[in-house]
Amino acid sequence: MKTGHPEAAIQARNLSKHFGTVMAVRELDLEVPRQRIFGFLGPNGSGKSTTIRMLCGLLTPSQGSIEVLGRQVPREAEALRMQVGYMTQKFSLYEDLSGIENLNFIGSVYTLGRKRKRRRMAEVSEQFGLDGFLKRRAGTLSGGQKQRLALAAATLHEPELLFLDEPTSAVDPENRRAFWESLFDLVEAGTTILVSTHYMDEAERCHNLVILDEGRLVASGSPTELSRNIHAQVIVVQSEQPRRAGKALHGQAWVRSVAQIGTELRVLVDPSTADASEAVRQVVLGAGLNVSECRADRASLEDVFVAATMDHEASA
Repeated sequence: MKTGHPEAAIQARNLSKHFGTVMAVRELDLEVPRQRIFGFLGPNGSGKSTTIRMLCGLLTPSQGSIEVLGRQVPREAEALRMQVGYMTQKFSLYEDLSGIENLNFIGSVYTLGRKRKRRRMAEVSEQFGLDGFLKRRAGTLSGGQKQRLALAAATLHEPELLFLDEPTSAVDPENRRAFWESLFDLVEAGTTILVSTHYMDEAERCHNLVILDEGRLVASGSPTELSRNIHAQVIVVQSEQPRRAGKALHGQAWVRSVAQIGTELRVLVDPSTADASEAVRQVVLGAGLNVSECRADRASLEDVFVAATMDHEASA
């Protein structure tokens, strides 16, 4: 088992990356504590994958500095290679090889000795439940099986830091839940994990996270801190005609967004609005519709995401 260290696993300052005229990442400051699951939350094109590739040393930043596990990146990226694991969004193992052959190959890439490689292959097979399909060709496996095999390969050399780039995008909810339980086991054993996702339920399971939008960091903190510090009031409305009620609310300057969740409306209201619940109620009633419930609610992470990206768009 690895021992914990108080210093950050990752520190990045003023990190930017452009491809021609396209700014993929803009002036990002980042600090990832050790032995935590740290999340990147953002839509496609927000800069999550580009940032991970720079932190791994696979892309050279256009500007800024990166320190990973005490090493300067990209200058010391080669020396860092044995200390980190990287699981890509797209299954990247050889589909025409069996699971055993893939793990054996990865062990050789990381120059594991024969005894250690054999021991680690047995350990990850048990840890991630691979025994039932290790002899099958990787290309014939289901999405969840491929995911478990890829995680086993990424952790075969016992890295201190694990990068996961949208690792659950092609698997069902049951396998996603089992995958996250495996991540917490890894953290318990001393691994630091940085994971990118666009699933709100996954982001809520992270110890800390940042929200990225168009390459910029627009919010950061623990899920609880982000919900508490949202720049909006959250009002839940129940009406017999939620679509009509939503359209009436959309027309108000102090309403930032309206989303229908089942038969309820979730309304984000400007934080300066006085008595927001009553203001929302009066708009719906004024449209000739009934209101069976109208109350303030705790912000969800999706509310935080919407408010943070709207603030970013307004200030751009």
